[in-house]
Amino acid sequence: MLKLIPLLAPLINGVSVGLLAYLFLRFLQKLPQYAVRKERIVLPLTFKVFLPVARYFAPKLRNRPSFKEVLEQLDQKIIMAGLTQTFTPEEFLALRFVIGIVFSVISLFMLTASAKSIFFLGIAFFLFAWIYPGLWLANHIRERHRSIQRALPNVLDLLTLSVEAGRDFLTALREILRNREPDPLGEELEQVFREVQLGKQRRVALQAMANRVRQPDLESVVETLVQADQLGVSIGYILRILAEQMRQKRFAYAEKKANEAPVKMLLPLFIFIFPAVLIIIIGPVLYKTLQSGNLF
Repeated sequence: MLKLIPLLAPLINGVSVGLLAYLFLRFLQKLPQYAVRKERIVLPLTFKVFLPVARYFAPKLRNRPSFKEVLEQLDQKIIMAGLTQTFTPEEFLALRFVIGIVFSVISLFMLTASAKSIFFLGIAFFLFAWIYPGLWLANHIRERHRSIQRALPNVLDLLTLSVEAGRDFLTALREILRNREPDPLGEELEQVFREVQLGKQRRVALQAMANRVRQPDLESVVETLVQADQLGVSIGYILRILAEQMRQKRFAYAEKKANEAPVKMLLPLFIFIFPAVLIIIIGPVLYKTLQSGNLF
């Protein structure tokens, strides 16, 4: 009987984890109204699992003075990432809490250590799970900015050709968007097109786009177009200059990355390649020397 006692702890842990998983799934089944929103992007698996729960608790974080500043910062980041149709700032903050708490609880069942060690490891798991959504959001913003930077010269070229051919700016923009594959820049330009159609001035709609995205190249283009609109300068000529500048900037960025590649390769080369080469070259000689006893 005493021999069976050490087996009871893992058995109880396994039953507890299974029971928690069952209760969690039952809880998700009661939340269909929070899970029907169509996602425009591919979310990580952890987001897909815990987002319905976060949407349930999100209203409880609204209008809390202690979270006001955090929610404002999250709102700006979500707008920059183009995820306003995916989740609200309250939902994203609740998602960070839910993931952190769940990972901390899981760590208590998975780790077999002293109570003090489990406490610190639980805190570490919580901090990691809390930081992960923020890192994912920041990376998504960077990828979106890179996509806009790559697409901007081509869009400016097409706009230049259409405007110089006699079309007005809105007609040229509509034709370009109709024939382009969906991408972040296209989404923002579509919003500009809709706002202008609804009566907003073109420069106001363009400035609103720059404030949403906050990508340096796009901000520079919008600022130049707004100034040209205010001064009455030919927009076709301005677009051609901007397209050439953006293309040169993209080529300079590509050359910079190419020049940085050899430096970035040095560290993995020293860590992974050189030790293996040294072992292959010196290993047999050193082995024979040790066997003969003539090392010193």
